[in-house]
Amino acid sequence: MRKLVYRYLWFTIGVIINAFGVALITKAALGTSPISSVPYVLSLRFAPSLGAFTFVMNLLFIAAQVVLRGRKFPPIQFLQIVVNLVFSVFIDIGMKVLWWFEPTTLPIKLVALVLGCAVLGFGISVEVAPDALLVPGEGVVGAITDRTGKRFGSIKIMFDVTLVIIALILSFIFFHGVNGLGIGTVVSALIVGRFVNLYNAHLPLIPRIRMLRAVAVPQTAQEAAVREEKKPEEVEPKG
Repeated sequence: MRKLVYRYLWFTIGVIINAFGVALITKAALGTSPISSVPYVLSLRFAPSLGAFTFVMNLLFIAAQVVLRGRKFPPIQFLQIVVNLVFSVFIDIGMKVLWWFEPTTLPIKLVALVLGCAVLGFGISVEVAPDALLVPGEGVVGAITDRTGKRFGSIKIMFDVTLVIIALILSFIFFHGVNGLGIGTVVSALIVGRFVNLYNAHLPLIPRIRMLRAVAVPQTAQEAAVREEKKPEEVEPKG
């Protein structure tokens, strides 16, 4: 029981770190991560915050999982709603903590972007290590993978590209140009996973967290395949 509590505690810590990573990438003002691209563009146009739009989008991802998996949707994965709430709230907290940070020169923006990717990568490593729950973005990709039979990584790429395209369309509709997207969107998609691999290979904390894994929660066959595909050296970035 204690191991189970620690697993979910580390998972929650990882989610919170992820939120601050997203906030820092966003504050770099070079374009946010792909998974946050749609909520960010919407937050630039409408009153609700980035965290609020993130919460709504992830609720849609959870609903999509329920529809795609039907009776095969594990009830414990409804805890993704709680995960979504924590993640969304801490994105807004991160943005408020960094209210003073408004980089104006390209070198500072690039440093902030890379630092944000490093933080996000660390959060992903910590979140995945205890193998506790799926996050909504990962869950919906896994559900699509289950229905199509395609590889998780391939669906993840198409999923991220689709989100960026939707964000780009919304940007042109609202601002008649590109706003909220940029080189940072591409960079985060390319290097966050590399940071994850680095932490998994060299950070002693990660294998220690993995040692907390108890008997696995029952999964669908596809969820098990997703976990197998997402080995430490091949973890998919959230953003």
